[in-house]
Amino acid sequence: MTDLVTRLRAAGCVFAEDEAELLSSAAPDPATLESMVARRVSGVPLEHVLGFADFAGVRLAVTEGVFVPRHRTELLTTTARGLLHPGATVLDLCCGTGALGLVTVRDVPGVRLVAADIDPAAVACARTNLTGVSSEVFCGDLFDPLPPDLRGRVDVLLANVPYVPTAEIAYLPEEFRVHEARAALDGGEDGLDVFRRVAAEAPHWLAPGGVLLCEAAPDQLEAAHKALRGAGLTPSTITDEDTETTVVLGGAPR
Repeated sequence: MTDLVTRLRAAGCVFAEDEAELLSSAAPDPATLESMVARRVSGVPLEHVLGFADFAGVRLAVTEGVFVPRHRTELLTTTARGLLHPGATVLDLCCGTGALGLVTVRDVPGVRLVAADIDPAAVACARTNLTGVSSEVFCGDLFDPLPPDLRGRVDVLLANVPYVPTAEIAYLPEEFRVHEARAALDGGEDGLDVFRRVAAEAPHWLAPGGVLLCEAAPDQLEAAHKALRGAGLTPSTITDEDTETTVVLGGAPR
C-alpha cells in the first residue's frame, strides 16, 4: 500500500491515501489493480478508473468520457429539494450521469423525473443510475427529445449546462479537458450559449411558479440574469462561499 500511495502522490494525486484505498478495494486481483493504478497515474480521472462516483451520499455508475458529478454541484440539488413537493414534475437537462435528478427526487413521493442529455454515453449511465426511479431518460439536444405532454408541467428544471468559455478550456486541468466530453464543458464565447438557449425555451415547459436552476460563474451573473428577464423569468442567485458555487434561478410567473 505504501508503494501505491507513493506512486499516486508522485503523479500529483492530492488525496493519494484515499485513492489507494479505493483502488485496492475495487480491484479483484493484483493484475487489475496494477492496470487501474497505471491508468490513474496517466491522468485518467479516479471515477472513470473505478467506474463510479459518490455524489451527495449516492454512488453512481460513471463510464469513460462522461462528466463526473462533483461535490460543488450539490448546491443545485439542495436548492432544488427546497422547492420540491410531493407529486411534482422534475426535468434534469444536460443530465450526465443522472446524479442531479436522482438526488433531488430522493425520498420525495409521487415525483415524475424526466432526464435528457445529448451524449449517448451519458444517457446510458443515467438510465443505469435511474433504474427504478425513472424510465424517461432521453437522448437529444436539450428539449428536442422530450415528450410533448411535459410542456407547461415542469415544477423544477435542473440544467447543469456547460458554462466554461471556449477560450478557457485549454487552461482546465487535464482530467476535464482530455477525459470528459467537450460538450459538457464548452459554453461558447462567454460561457452562456447553452444557458441562453435553455432560458429562452424554459417558459414553454415550466408550470406556473416553476423554477429553472443552473450553475454559473460570478462574472456571468449579470448576463445570465439579463437572459432570464428577457425570457420572462424572475432571476435570483444563491451562493455557497465554502465551495465557491453559484446557482442562478429563474422563476416562472404563477
